[in-house]
Amino acid sequence: MIGIGKWECSVDTMMFRGEGIVTIADKNGEYDFAVEAKGVKMPQYSIDSVTEEGNTLSAVVTTPMLPGKEVPIQMTFDGDVFTGFAKIPLLGKIKFKNGHRIG
Repeated sequence: MIGIGKWECSVDTMMFRGEGIVTIADKNGEYDFAVEAKGVKMPQYSIDSVTEEGNTLSAVVTTPMLPGKEVPIQMTFDGDVFTGFAKIPLLGKIKFKNGHRIG
């Protein structure tokens, strides 16, 4: 499994500007994700699929806030840093900036 740990990055959209935190854990051989955004109540979401390719994790997320839509997410890890993005319907491609391990 790759990317296990707690990670922080900067996110800049018209709806949110600030720091996001994702915790990636191993839960009985499956990936488990917890997402936080400082000062924001996160909407309900589910992780529908996760794939690994080299040092890149890709996931498909769905949320009742976007019925019938999928949110592809990709994170590429290099030691204690990562780069990545989410493709959010109506908002477009949101880059994760200055991604780094915090735990």
